Amino acid sequence: MDIRHVTSSDTEAVLAAVHLFGSAPLREATERFVASSTHHLLIASVDGEPAGMVTGVETTHPDKGTEMFLHELGVDGRFRGHGMGAALVDALAEIARERGC
Repeated sequence: MDIRHVTSSDTEAVLAAVHLFGSAPLREATERFVASSTHHLLIASVDGEPAGMVTGVETTHPDKGTEMFLHELGVDGRFRGHGMGAALVDALAEIARERGC
C-alpha cells in the first residue's frame, strides 16, 4: 500500500477515483480543495489502483488554536478489513502533528 498527499497536479487521479467518494468529485471543487494549504487529501493505492482516501481540513478557532478535522474517509470494499482506513487516519494525524494541529 502506498499513501500519497494529493497535489494540484493530481486532479485527474482524484476524478478517476470516483468509487472512493460519496459522490463524484467535481473538477473545480477538487482543484480548489487541493490548491489550499489547509486542505489535505491523501489517496492510498494498491498496485497502482486507488483503494482508499481521507480528507482533512485545518481550522483555527480563537480559543483552541489550529485543529485538523477529518472530513471524509473512504475505502474500496475490496480492501476493507486490512488496516487501510487506520493507515490513512494515521497519515493524516502525522500531517496534523507536523503542522502544529
